[in-house]
Amino acid sequence: MEQVFSYIISLGASVMMPIIFTIIGLCIGMKFGKALKSGLFVGVGFVGLGVVTALLTTNFNDPLKGISDLYHLQLNVFDMGWPAAAAVAYNTAVGALIIPICLGVNFLMLVTKTTRTVNIDLWNYWHFAFIGAVAYFVMGESLLWGYFAAIVCYIITLVCADLTAEKFQKYYDLDGISIPQPFCQSFMPFAIVFDKLLNLIPGFSKLDIDAEGLKKKFGVLGEPLVLGVIVGMLIGWAAQLDIKKILFLGVTMGAVMELIPRITSLFIEGLKPISEKTQELVKSKFNGKKVHIGMSPALVIGHPTTLVVSIILIPVILALAVFLPGNQFLPLASLAGMFYLFPMVLPFTKGNVVKTLIIGLVALIVGLYFVTDMAPDFTMAANHVFAATQDKAAEIPEGFSGGALDFASSLFGWLIYRGVKLEYVGMGILAVITVGLMFINNRRIVKEDREAKKD
Repeated sequence: MEQVFSYIISLGASVMMPIIFTIIGLCIGMKFGKALKSGLFVGVGFVGLGVVTALLTTNFNDPLKGISDLYHLQLNVFDMGWPAAAAVAYNTAVGALIIPICLGVNFLMLVTKTTRTVNIDLWNYWHFAFIGAVAYFVMGESLLWGYFAAIVCYIITLVCADLTAEKFQKYYDLDGISIPQPFCQSFMPFAIVFDKLLNLIPGFSKLDIDAEGLKKKFGVLGEPLVLGVIVGMLIGWAAQLDIKKILFLGVTMGAVMELIPRITSLFIEGLKPISEKTQELVKSKFNGKKVHIGMSPALVIGHPTTLVVSIILIPVILALAVFLPGNQFLPLASLAGMFYLFPMVLPFTKGNVVKTLIIGLVALIVGLYFVTDMAPDFTMAANHVFAATQDKAAEIPEGFSGGALDFASSLFGWLIYRGVKLEYVGMGILAVITVGLMFINNRRIVKEDREAKKD
């Protein structure tokens, strides 16, 4: 069974997702042609995102490393990017069975009314497998600890997906959809806290500028495309490249900013028919009760505010990473994952560029320290996986520790990691928090169902 799931994962999202979503479409009663079309659109979306990510990482890795060498930046945690984190996640006994186990947990939570979300974002289950794999190695290759950490992360994420579903659906105009991806959901507490704090500052409300307002205020300079060109050229200039390469980097970064929203529209075109059909089916089986379909945050990363804030934060976080005391991580390969920081922030900031920028900056600074703190155990897990599989994605350069912005920088991942390090005391604390959140969500769901019956 483990070998079967490992093989399926090895196919990659671009192959795995069309197959999975075509099968899901058929299972929920869609005609074969429509199910296949939806699945292929999802696959094309993943291929497109892969191409754009490759544009960013392939063309900017060398200039960014050049900047590190030119200015003698001494940061010892090497950015492995999400492929290393996914390799660590799936190349263990925990990762091999994470999909069926989490689907089982999801079913039990639906039955016990502790969630409304049906999580079909199967590709991103690697996040749960990742924290489970780290816990597995930290605790001496213990499956008990590995699955405990993964399941705790899964349950907390499903509850958060429920709690944020209404705001998400209203802001993005995507009825019936929630985002059960732990990296995105882990920034939701930052959004809630700092949105309230910023509202307390006198006069801050005058800085209520969304992406469209930015375009009106700064004209063409407020366009994500133009901002991308400017930032790309600045990176080339800082790396002391010739004018031809500087211009090339500018156009490449601009292309990334322009292509992402076009690609995300393919996800929406593929996933919406499946979401709508699933809602019809689930409502009929659950007597009309509300159910959310858990989807990938790739649906919404093309939002203009996300693009503008991400492009501004890239040079800012690179500069700050060098000077922050105690930080040892310089994000390079992981920069493409920065877009996924904001899907659950924007519904709370209502797309306000200034608020989103501040929240993103705080979350990223804290995230750098999370990656630095987790680096020794990330390195241990990656070394084990590389020794067992020879998977190049998990190979860490000699003399460095390994890290990744993707999920290793998240609040959920770090808190669960630290809980595991406390052993059984931490297990008890995490269990109490998890059960408490399930209880709160259950009370909320039962209350909503009761009120729906009255209507």
